[in-house]
Amino acid sequence: MRSEVIKKGLEKAPHRSLLRALGLTEAEIQRPLVGIVNSFNEVVPGHLHLASIAAAVKAGVRLAGGTPLEFSTIAICDGLAMNHAGMRYSLASREVIADSIELMVQAHAFDALVFIPNCDKVVPGMLMAAARLNLPSIFISGGPMLAGRFRGEPVSLVKVFEAVGAVAAGRMSAEELALLEEEACPGCGSCAGMFTANSMNCLTEALGLALPGNGTIPAVAAARLRLAKEAGRQVMELWQRQLCPRDILTEEAFANALAVDMALGCSTNTALHLPAVAHEVGVELPLEQFALMSAKTPNLCRLSPAGPYHLEDFHAAGGVPALMAELDAHGLLPGNPLTVTGKRVKENLAGKTIKLPEVIRCVTKPYSPDGGLAVLRGNLAPEGAVVKKAAVAPGMLRHRGPARVFDGEEAATRAILEGTIKAGDVVIIRYEGPKGGPGMPEMLTPTAALAGMGLDDRVALLTDGRFSGATRGASIGHVAPEAFVGGPLALVRDGDLISIDIPAGALHLELGAEEIAKRRQAWTPPAPKATGGYLARYQAMVGSASRGAILS
Repeated sequence: MRSEVIKKGLEKAPHRSLLRALGLTEAEIQRPLVGIVNSFNEVVPGHLHLASIAAAVKAGVRLAGGTPLEFSTIAICDGLAMNHAGMRYSLASREVIADSIELMVQAHAFDALVFIPNCDKVVPGMLMAAARLNLPSIFISGGPMLAGRFRGEPVSLVKVFEAVGAVAAGRMSAEELALLEEEACPGCGSCAGMFTANSMNCLTEALGLALPGNGTIPAVAAARLRLAKEAGRQVMELWQRQLCPRDILTEEAFANALAVDMALGCSTNTALHLPAVAHEVGVELPLEQFALMSAKTPNLCRLSPAGPYHLEDFHAAGGVPALMAELDAHGLLPGNPLTVTGKRVKENLAGKTIKLPEVIRCVTKPYSPDGGLAVLRGNLAPEGAVVKKAAVAPGMLRHRGPARVFDGEEAATRAILEGTIKAGDVVIIRYEGPKGGPGMPEMLTPTAALAGMGLDDRVALLTDGRFSGATRGASIGHVAPEAFVGGPLALVRDGDLISIDIPAGALHLELGAEEIAKRRQAWTPPAPKATGGYLARYQAMVGSASRGAILS
């Protein structure tokens, strides 16, 4: 046992004394010590109930002969951090989460780990830690929130963001917004659509590091507690076999995750997080691989914001196993690696079928023959940009229009809500990338405002920042290189024509090379926004979004 370094031998009597101070008995000390990594707090709705998940996990660990010891890590609510300075800390928290877990685990010599994430950066941060530490590990998320109900229709948080734009445009009253605000988020869990949190929880399942149901069983369901107990029990089986994350996180596993990503139409943030996790195990996952997988994987689901369905509907339809089984039946699931069940992927999929074909379409009747994400390149994005193609109105898949340039989200949001953005415009929000933000803030507020004002099918938005998984429309993010380091986005001026061809993967600034070179020569970088604290360190160390915004 790895934990023997803190509990075996004469010289470890002080260590054992401290373990006894925790209330552990001799029998508990002699068992494998299992770290329960819990992101519970009373700030984030997706994490409010994680104490009960942890209790169920610990019960499962004890049933299987282990000694669970719980510790915490941070979690930021992107919804609460949105559209103010706090959003600059969201992506940057991913590395803090991974590092803090590494510190706790290495200092206290755990034998195995159970990770309990739920929202946004917490899932990839924990995945990075699991990959880095390579101890027997399993994930059990807190599960998705149920959809709310408003005027007889299911709704989620994104509808509240969009309603702000609707009120500004006179399409909805403030009184109606107040009613929606009360109904949209009915309780605990990660927000109900295929936003970043649920995307990453589903992809954790596809990667093989979580049991079936991890991404979709509702937060409030008793089945979620049963799954947590099973995860606690199963981690002891992984410890017995010494089956570790690097045995599971192979190139095949990441290929499977990409296929599920494209079939589901996940958040564009997966193009940041999957490469960062892969980096921890020495697997390269460039944007080209996203593009290649998108080209050969049909889009089978349109969950909110791309369609009317939510995670509870996806779960009722069979969830990730049913989707993967459908892909596999048509030769579209690339690999068959090991998983935390102790079995290979395709063994886990035996007998899994689609239960609601209106929620998960079959391969022969897809929403589109290619995937839910698209990678764009051109003279405006030499290293690439990403768009949630599944959530783009058909009429905006190809667009040409004049640039409206803003050096930051706040100015762009103000212009949108004041009604100065017109149909046909291409809104440019720059200096919001990993270094320029710093922290590459999500921009759900401007995209939702455009949707609420009825402009999401007539206006495009480009940024070197990123978008919430709740964003819909021709919202193209992760433009790289970013403006702060002299990327072409820094050279765009009001009125320049921008051409977008999502099916062709093209993004161009319609200027000659001579004019671009002239502007580049005249350009000077802006002053850094962060002058101290963690963000200044992050700004100095973070790399390009095209490679996962990994720290050097």
